[in-house]
Amino acid sequence: MASAQAPAAINGRINTEIMLSLDVPGDCLYHPSAEATPGEDTPRALVKRFRDWSESTIYAGTKRDIWVSVPHSLDGPACLLVCQDGGGYVSRQGPVRAAAVLDSLMHSGEIKPTVGVYIMPGTKADEPAQRSIEYDTTTDAYVNFIDQELLPFIQRELNVEISSDPGNRIACGISSGGICAFNMAWQRPESFGKVISHCGSFTNIRGGHEFPYWIRGTQRKPIKVFMQSGSADADILIGSWPIANQMTADALAFAGYDVRFEYGTGGHNLRHGGALFAEALRWLGGSESSSRTLADDERFLNENLARIKAIQIP
Repeated sequence: MASAQAPAAINGRINTEIMLSLDVPGDCLYHPSAEATPGEDTPRALVKRFRDWSESTIYAGTKRDIWVSVPHSLDGPACLLVCQDGGGYVSRQGPVRAAAVLDSLMHSGEIKPTVGVYIMPGTKADEPAQRSIEYDTTTDAYVNFIDQELLPFIQRELNVEISSDPGNRIACGISSGGICAFNMAWQRPESFGKVISHCGSFTNIRGGHEFPYWIRGTQRKPIKVFMQSGSADADILIGSWPIANQMTADALAFAGYDVRFEYGTGGHNLRHGGALFAEALRWLGGSESSSRTLADDERFLNENLARIKAIQIP
């Protein structure tokens, strides 16, 4: 989950209270989507596992497990879904069962053929905070790792072609993986144009609490964002996940992004996100958009300037 700092009691509170949000009564409402159990006639993707992959130079000395689901009878460039903390997403008994959901939606024609990449954070003997370094750091290092090292390996190893169109590429993750997914698109919108963030750690870990302010004060980027959090999400010394996610979603709406925020009753886990996973993929793949255009921006600005000018100051 979140890459919280070492526990130190302040005002009777500690960061390890995050453990209390991992399993809460509000989670009982959520179950894997119906699409997580494909029908018998649904072709199943081939899922290939790479254990202890260690070919990165960007994160030299690390090793990690990777799963890749390749659609049945793939022909031509495939769309892409990259899930951080991928083991939790691809598990066949988990709350998401992402590869199965992809199979169902591809079979029904609701999404295009999609390669799923489910990647774990690196481990390094002398760096216990490696997950946080990779996921919480708000630079382009991680997306460069995905683009320059991981995807070329997958395409070469599995003889698949992945689309370079950002509109066909989704970054996904939970907690620190959720802010990582958003940061991938933020840093490289020409590579990843869509985001699924579950309980994203837009909190004070490695600067991610600044995102609402960066979003409000930066020219809008061509990305589409699906976010999820819950009322029992983590609330610890380094921040409140419910508030941080609301602030980030509000900032995206303020800046005119195409954003959807689902706020439920669950905690800091994938249960609500798993229940919504098929719907998130459908929404991201849909043609309707709530984002503002440049013409909308100009009209909005002129309307507000006129309203401001009409204010009578005593």
